[in-house]
Amino acid sequence: MTFAGVRRGPLQAGERVTLTDTKGRRKSLVLRDGAVWHTTNGAVSHDDLIGGPEGVVVRSVGGMEWLAFRPILNEFMVSMPREAAVIYPKDAAQILMWTDIYPGARVLEAGVGSGALTLALLRAVGPEGRLMSYERRPEFAEVAARNVDAFLGTEHPSWTLTVGDLVESITDDPIDRAILDMLAPWECVDVVAERMVPGGILCCYVATTTQLGRVADTLRAHGGFTEPVMTETTVRDWHAEGLAIRPGHATSSHTGFLLTSKRLAPGQVAPMRKRRPAPGAYGADYVGPRPRNIPERLGGAPAAHGEAQQPPAVEHERQEGPCHDDERALRSASGRHADGHAAQPGDQP
Repeated sequence: MTFAGVRRGPLQAGERVTLTDTKGRRKSLVLRDGAVWHTTNGAVSHDDLIGGPEGVVVRSVGGMEWLAFRPILNEFMVSMPREAAVIYPKDAAQILMWTDIYPGARVLEAGVGSGALTLALLRAVGPEGRLMSYERRPEFAEVAARNVDAFLGTEHPSWTLTVGDLVESITDDPIDRAILDMLAPWECVDVVAERMVPGGILCCYVATTTQLGRVADTLRAHGGFTEPVMTETTVRDWHAEGLAIRPGHATSSHTGFLLTSKRLAPGQVAPMRKRRPAPGAYGADYVGPRPRNIPERLGGAPAAHGEAQQPPAVEHERQEGPCHDDERALRSASGRHADGHAAQPGDQP
């Protein structure tokens, strides 16, 4: 048994199938002996599918046609019963790649929701890995457990589901990867960092820019993680028929932001950033955590007792001033660089 949730052979009662009509609309059904699915175009008998192969065309009494297939993972993730919002396949795919989930990995997941990402993680770590999932709300955990069992058809040997707050319930087991899908992931950074092996990867999935900024600055203030990488994924359909090739009407735009960062070895501190923060980024109005890897004069955290002061943020950059502004203006007007070469389209000023 592979514990991947993949089934072969004839369709059986109790299996879930996806019916797709001629307009691409999908309907998810659980096959039952003698059951009938009623539509505005007539009824479809489940017995017409049970015992036969997938990939067939089934017709209603009224002549409407549907394609019948077993649902693949991305289809099940968006059609399964849910109590909480799910991480959609486009973001789950990014998480698996950017966090480098591999067979045998020890992965912590906090914020299980309805279990969509859990299924993707279980397939990636395999039976030789370990997935330690935490969910604060018991009703969410119950739905997630049912969805995982329904897709896999059995209990997964690598999965443990704990109902409780991560900070209070986390075990001391070492972890290679951590995915935090919660309202305030910055509250869990310390407990995750204590258990994450050097080189481990932390990923946070958040919905808003304020959450994104708070968790990024928390990691910078912690000092034991690399500079966060933050992304947003948009997927757009395309239409191609003959000479009619254009973007489709369906677009999956914002669902959430992903932030990833690697764990440093104990005692190591992330190097100073080689760019200045935006003016006012950590000014008087900023009340969040202050990064340890930018100088205090630019808004960073004060150096702890015994720590060396950070060197200037960008010593190698030219100091900007009115004279340099005038120089750039003259170069722009003359169409030439300071070295005398003619400016080319796309050149930076």
